[in-house]
Amino acid sequence: MKILVTGGAGFIGSAVVRLAVSRGHSVVNVDALTYAASLENVASVADTPLYAFEQADIRDRAALEQIFAKHHPSSVMHLAAESHVDRSIDGPGDFIETNITGTYNLLEVARRFWIQNGKPQDFRFHHISTDEVFGSLPLESDLKFTEETAYDPRSPYSASKAASDHLVRAWHETYGLPVVLSNCSNNYGPYHFPEKLIPVIILNALAGKPLPIYGDGSNVRDWLYVEDHADALLLVLEKGRVGRSYNIGGENESSNLQLVKSLCNLLDQKRPKATGSYADQITFVADRPGHDARYAIDPRRICSELGWRPSVTLAQGLERTVQWYLDHESWWRPLLNRQGVGRRLGGR
Repeated sequence: MKILVTGGAGFIGSAVVRLAVSRGHSVVNVDALTYAASLENVASVADTPLYAFEQADIRDRAALEQIFAKHHPSSVMHLAAESHVDRSIDGPGDFIETNITGTYNLLEVARRFWIQNGKPQDFRFHHISTDEVFGSLPLESDLKFTEETAYDPRSPYSASKAASDHLVRAWHETYGLPVVLSNCSNNYGPYHFPEKLIPVIILNALAGKPLPIYGDGSNVRDWLYVEDHADALLLVLEKGRVGRSYNIGGENESSNLQLVKSLCNLLDQKRPKATGSYADQITFVADRPGHDARYAIDPRRICSELGWRPSVTLAQGLERTVQWYLDHESWWRPLLNRQGVGRRLGGR
């Protein structure tokens, strides 16, 4: 299989690229190399004959047409997106242009390529999205998002992803493009760009900086180890039913405060401070506007239909993640000077 992966130099995309190549798939990595991307994320597979890289922006339809004509992919995995909620609050325009218009461009190029090649039955367009399109769940409940949950996005980011989901479904229903969709919970693990909660906490802790927690830290997320997610995404691509969506979750819920305390405990063990605990650096800051209370995914469809389950518990994943950042300072150190890294955004 030759898979065209958009956003393959990003966090989740690079995990997909590394895993796909390791399984013998040919991969064409299409990435604009914006601030959160790094080719270091795929350096381990970059020299193999199964890997090709094309620097292109999904907002550039002509560039996409050239890439499809050159590489003739048998499948598309669409991960390229602006993804940070805080940044979407400060600058929603980029999210509209990339996540909505960019997805439209990719759909049109893929549809025309599919038609021109005789509508091959094994062609797939896999659109990767987020559980944030479903809105917010009550903190004190057993409710979880299913594939039938109504969309209720609350931020510019989640609204733009909801729109892209709807476009993909429309291109399937209207034009017959063979698509599959997936919506995931919060990812974490190696190569996570240091603007999201877990890498920010780890790197701020090591630097002796405050560990910022929005509000009182009671917001709950379901955490999915990125390598588990990559495994699930390839499974959906290969075996998912055309036109169907699959919720992918880690079945590991935690409040933000509990999560940060767990990270501090791990750092206390692995790289203890001269005095005190890293938890002493915890600082509560004003809450993010429109901060969703809780996300939780019910993954029964992918488990029952495709036989997937998460293999990494939150405790295991956090330990691996902390150790990875301790061992890979050469990866994250050069990123610290990029705009917005390590500080709070989205305060409007």
